[in-house]
Parts: sequence; C-alpha cells; structure tokens
Amino acid sequence: MSRSFEENLALYAQLAVREGLNLAPGQELIIAADIVSAPFVRLVVAEAYRAGAKNVEILWNDPEITLTRYRDGSEEAMNYAPLWLIDGITRAHRENTARLGILSADPALLAEVDPERVATSSRVVSAAKKEMSELITDFAFNWCVIGAAAPGWASRVFPDMDTADAVAKLWDLIFSTSRVLEPDPIAAWSAHCGHLARRVEMLNEARFMALHFRGPGTDLRVGLVDDHLWAGARGTSTSGITCSPNIPTEEVFTMPHRGRVDGYVSSTKALSLRGQIVDGIRVEFVNGEVVQAKAAKGEETLQRLISTDEGARRLGEVALVPNSAKVAQTNTLFLNTLYDENAASHIALGGSYGENLAGGEHLSEAEKLERGANDSMIHVDWMIGSGEVDVDGIKPDGTVVPLMRSGEWV
Repeated sequence: MSRSFEENLALYAQLAVREGLNLAPGQELIIAADIVSAPFVRLVVAEAYRAGAKNVEILWNDPEITLTRYRDGSEEAMNYAPLWLIDGITRAHRENTARLGILSADPALLAEVDPERVATSSRVVSAAKKEMSELITDFAFNWCVIGAAAPGWASRVFPDMDTADAVAKLWDLIFSTSRVLEPDPIAAWSAHCGHLARRVEMLNEARFMALHFRGPGTDLRVGLVDDHLWAGARGTSTSGITCSPNIPTEEVFTMPHRGRVDGYVSSTKALSLRGQIVDGIRVEFVNGEVVQAKAAKGEETLQRLISTDEGARRLGEVALVPNSAKVAQTNTLFLNTLYDENAASHIALGGSYGENLAGGEHLSEAEKLERGANDSMIHVDWMIGSGEVDVDGIKPDGTVVPLMRSGEWV
C-alpha cells in the first residue's frame, strides 16, 4: 500500500494526538515547536480539536531569533528567564494541561556561540523551570515529544544531499520509526507498546540489584535503587491518562541509585547538546559521581553541563535498547537525542523520573534522595550501547544473568 506524503503527515499528527498524548476531551494542550514546522503544527491542532481539546496554545520558537539572542544579547539577557511566561506555563501543567514538543532544531545551531554564554542561559532557564521539570519527571500530566523534519536538521544528518532531498529523506525515517508507514499506524504502535510492556514486566519480576555494561572503552556497573520500577513505551500520569511520552521509542528504562555507579564508560554516538555537538565522550564514576569526564569534541560544553549542579554529575536514568530496534536499523545518526537514544542503550546525567521509583509520587524530594533518586536541573541522555556491548543483570545474591549480548536481548 502506498500513501502520499500528505496522507502520512496527517496520520502522523493523528498518532501524536491519539497515541502520543491520548488527549482527553475537554483538556487543554500546549504545543512547543519551531516556526518552520507550522504546516505540520496546523495538522496537529486540527487533530487535537477533533479529539475534543478545549483550547490549544502554541509556543513558537524561531531558530534565527534564538541565535540572535545568544550572538547579540547582553550579559543581562544571558542571565534572564521570563518568569511571567514560565510561571503561566507551569500553572497550566499543574492544572493538567497536556504538552506536545515537536523537535526540528538544527543540532549545531549554536556551534559558533561561546559555550559559556549557552551554559549561563541554560542554567538560569533550568532553574526557573524547576517546578515545570518536576511536574514532567513526576508524570503529573500527559506529555509527548516527537520530531519534524526541517532544513537545518536534515542538512546536518545528510550533509551530502540537496536540502529538499535531505528533508524528504528525514521525513521518511520519521514516518518509518514511528510506524506511520504501516497499514494501520495506530494498531502497529499499540502492538509495539505491548511488546515493550512485556519486556518491562520481565525486568520488574527479575529484581536486579545492578546492571553491568562491558565493551570497548566501557566497564560500568550501574546500581539500581532498591524499589526501582522499569518503564517503557507508555506511562500513566497521576491524573490517570495513559500516554506514549516519546514517539519513536524503543527503550525500557529505570532508576540508577545516585551513589552506586562505578567504573568507566564511553559514548557510542555523538550527542547534540545545547546546540553544539559533543562526541567521543569518556566518563569515570566513583560512588555514583563523575570524577573524570573527557570528550574528543565539545569537551568544554560537556564540562559546563556536569557543572550545572551537584546532581548533574550523577545518573538519573539507565535504559536498554537492542540493535534490532527500528531506529537502529536506519543506520542513521540523527543528532537528535529523541532518535539516537532509541538506537542504543544509554544513560542520562541529571534528574530521575518519579515513575521509576515505587511510591515515588507520594514522596518529598528529600525522601526520594534518601531512597537513591537523583535531583538536578538537567536530564541529558547519551548513548553507550552498540553491537560490541554486553549487558548483565546482577541479582542481590550476586547471581549474574546475561541480558544482552552484542547489543541484542538474550
């Protein structure tokens, strides 16, 4: 069966609203998107109103204006966050307004900007958005992140192609990895989520104490919190709405203990971080904390990231992804974490997700920390899995259970 680009785009909008957000009748929705994605955003808005949305608001971003701010803005501008805007958005999410993030930014947009300016602004904005971030990590409302092809991004992924061809190619991969090209995308997505749910159930029954990653440049033991919960594909917000936070998704993930990570680990894919590219990462952990961090490219950006706060030097997530996953099978470096993290097993520096701790929604931040969760203004995933990496699960009695060999589930 062959469909036109326009038909696939409409189905993708439907998938985002119906499966990604599972938008409830009468619910409000905030969409954050680059202005270049306006034609697609209009399709999503129409689908949201057909699903019964009470109101849809768009937070537009213009990459050129973003670049202008970093390039020409004063130091005062770098140290400013519009609390009047952030407080309003936070209130909306506190009152169960859904959120859809549509990612299309040029991954190297800020490559020529002083990393210090980027780090300063990121730190200030992250601090201002702390409550909003906690609402997201605690799954207080239904949210979803998807991608949309755009010239800047597509040209970075396919630098040897004509821009129009690169955009078309990127759209094809977005549709493919999101199951939009299947005869029934909604049914295909639901079946995929069911497969991941069975993997989650198996891991939760196993009750591993730790995971051990081994491969070139990697010998890392990631201890897990005692009451950890694995999650993947779908989650249920505290407001009772089950949604798919990431489209695409191939991961199952859980919570590391902030003080039980030891060893060294090397990245297997480049990372797009704060509009700059970081590659060749090698990090060493002792008692959960980064004691040494290097990168072949973008090391200054990496160092500023882990200096954001105390929690930025510790892990908030560990995730397992097989090489046979749809994203991995594209053999494409997307330079976008939403996609690249779903092509390889990964870890995340920074804050934990409350859904990965049993009873976490009822605990204070201090109680979560005491249980081993991590708190930070950042949450940055980077890829450590490949066809050369093995993963073992370690039981409390020391029993070692092979989980992955050469990047595939045993």
